Amino acid sequence: MAERVSIGDMSAAINEALVEYADLATEDMKKAVKRAGRKVRKEIQENAPVRTGAYAKSWTVKTVKENANSLSLTVHSRDRYYLAHLLEFGHAKRGGGRVSGQAHIAPAEDKGIRQLTEEIERSLSRG
Repeated sequence: MAERVSIGDMSAAINEALVEYADLATEDMKKAVKRAGRKVRKEIQENAPVRTGAYAKSWTVKTVKENANSLSLTVHSRDRYYLAHLLEFGHAKRGGGRVSGQAHIAPAEDKGIRQLTEEIERSLSRG
């Protein structure tokens, strides 16, 4: 039901409604960012090259910065970070020749970006 507001209190009522909407939107966006981060980590783990399995298991999601209005996450390899670019793009072999790369980070990133965009659009359109 609509609330009656006097002309003098209208700006305060509008401001209160906007703050409430911003809080709800921020909460939804933070949830979407966390879900996208977990999805990217899972995709990398599933598509990572496997020799011993330690490289795939080393991927984690870390909160870089969080405040009332924003959340920044990083998906990274905890202890096998030095292998990521070699496995993603390939590398030269010691005795000559080349090992071809196996793209597993970039496709996961693209899927995560698409998922995040869709979830944010869905959340904001829902109101």
